[in-house]
Amino acid sequence: MSAAKGLKAIAPVPTASDFLDIVLSKTQRKTPTVIHKNFKISRIRNFYMRKVKFTQDSFDEKLGAILTEFPMLDDLHPFLSSLLNVLYDKNHYKLALGQLRTARHLIDQVAKDYVRLIKFGDSMYRCKQLKRAALGRMATIMKRQKDPLAYLEQVRQHISRLPAIDPTTRTLLVCGYPNVGKSSFVNKVTRADVDVQPYAFTTKSLFVGHLDYKYLRWQVVDTPGILDHPLEEMNTIEMQSITALAHLRAAVLYFMDLSGQCGYTVEAQCKLFHSIKPLFAGKPVLVVCNKSDIVKPDDLGDEDKALLQSVLAEGAQLVIASCYNEEGVMDVKNTACDALLAHRVENKLKGSKVNAIANRIHVAVPKPRDDVVRAPFIPDTVLSRKKFDKDDPERPKLERDIQEENGGAGVHSIDTKKNYFLGNDEWKYDVIPEIMDGKNVADFIDPDIMERLEALEREEEKLEADGFYDSDEEIVDSEDERHAEAETARKLALAKKHAKNRTNLPRTAGMRTISEMAESLTAAGLDPSRLQERAAMLAKARGAKRKREGAEGMDVDAEDMSGDEDTYGDDAGMEVDGEEDTPRKRAKANSGAALATTRAARIRTNRLRAGMADEVQASKAVRLRNLGQRMRNMHAKAGESDRAIRVKMPKHLYSGKRKGGKTDRR
Repeated sequence: MSAAKGLKAIAPVPTASDFLDIVLSKTQRKTPTVIHKNFKISRIRNFYMRKVKFTQDSFDEKLGAILTEFPMLDDLHPFLSSLLNVLYDKNHYKLALGQLRTARHLIDQVAKDYVRLIKFGDSMYRCKQLKRAALGRMATIMKRQKDPLAYLEQVRQHISRLPAIDPTTRTLLVCGYPNVGKSSFVNKVTRADVDVQPYAFTTKSLFVGHLDYKYLRWQVVDTPGILDHPLEEMNTIEMQSITALAHLRAAVLYFMDLSGQCGYTVEAQCKLFHSIKPLFAGKPVLVVCNKSDIVKPDDLGDEDKALLQSVLAEGAQLVIASCYNEEGVMDVKNTACDALLAHRVENKLKGSKVNAIANRIHVAVPKPRDDVVRAPFIPDTVLSRKKFDKDDPERPKLERDIQEENGGAGVHSIDTKKNYFLGNDEWKYDVIPEIMDGKNVADFIDPDIMERLEALEREEEKLEADGFYDSDEEIVDSEDERHAEAETARKLALAKKHAKNRTNLPRTAGMRTISEMAESLTAAGLDPSRLQERAAMLAKARGAKRKREGAEGMDVDAEDMSGDEDTYGDDAGMEVDGEEDTPRKRAKANSGAALATTRAARIRTNRLRAGMADEVQASKAVRLRNLGQRMRNMHAKAGESDRAIRVKMPKHLYSGKRKGGKTDRR
């Protein structure tokens, strides 16, 4: 896309008040709006800091878009830059963009300062006041940009109405005094619709039209009329024409009215040509004598002819035309286009690119090393070969000839199989191909398959004759047997799964000595003396039992041992003095009051202090537990899963347009 078309895509620039409305309403819509003084102070600070930062980002985005879309004059083509300078005053334009750039920087500074202050706000009121002050200062800065914004909007509207002139393409530039027929010529040769009136300065700005010549697109630029006075005295309308003449590489068509109906004499028009002649340097120039239906150059007096010849002596080409009866209009267009094409080609040949390309091209011409004539060698087979003659009856028959004999294209299909290289010509039209899916079909064919099939059928007949298939045995089991087998398989799978998931510990994993256990309890702050006494008593009792059983010659099985361990495990009264102790007596001693005493002792232990060394360690654990619950309690939550809405007016219930009926629900 050209720069001129890019100027038309600039978005509208809002006024200062609209700018504020857009940014502040966006801040209100896009940021949270519910805050209470009983929230954590860090949450309140973040709430108001987000408001200030979002407002700053919105201002930055809108101002950045304006500064990006409006072009920098130094980056444009000299024609567009000079044209904008003529129309809008370059200094005023740069000043307006500079003020917006400064405003964006000031807003960023204000936001940065107030965010730093809000970080140290000690209450909701203080944070809210700082937020209001920040937004107020930003609004004040934007209100001061009222004039630059209004000026840039006017510039945008005017730029959008400018013609899209491409300064790099093929261009015909029409210039001259006012009312000499420039706009009429442009209307004749292009599809443009320039206003034409019988008074001067009808055209007040540049107009562009397009035409096609030699399959190329050309643009024709119609310029406002120019008067013959110094450059400093020219107005904005005339300066547009001067800018186009100075910066556009085009063919210049200088229009003259020899009849004087434009209000200016031939002498004045020749003087204007000499005044603006420096702007024609390096361009093909055509002097178009318009209105030839009234006065032609041959009809002029000697003095006017001399003046006209002085103009042509500068290297200009004379062309005669009349836009009234369209005489010579197309000749003017063709002559101008040809002159510009020749001029552009000539400039390209003068450039350094052509020389660089020519230096890389080398045509090698062999030089003879002696006087021996070496004629070109053509083989005899080539010389004896006949040229193709359609009427020769001995020429080879082509596929095209066969096609024509059998009905022509669309009727006859060429036989593509007749040229197959196979061992036997009969194989060419076989239905089964030799190669299928990239594999040799013959590899998958057994030559003895028919013999094997016959042998298999004979075997089956023999089995049937012997009564192999006449057995009365049930081939399929009964329904109950199948159910029983399925149930057995299910139980085996379940047992296998349980065995797989079971944790296998070595037999020595849970075994610890009394001394190791005593050291662990002492390190945890507990007294192991009672446990050591009980272990000693159990060991003494076991020793006495082994002596008695050894004396009686009895075997102790595993079940008795386990019962003894259970018996000795309780803190019941027992005798270990060597008296006779039968199983009946031991069971009686371990029952009743002894078991109740043991359970009561266990119940009296404080479970809250289980694993704690002392009261200090227990209180520290309680304090840490309460500290972990503080955050949940500050949000007034009963637990981790509490999702209750604690705001006074939930947004989903009290926002939006309500219909008739209740007002407390949407």
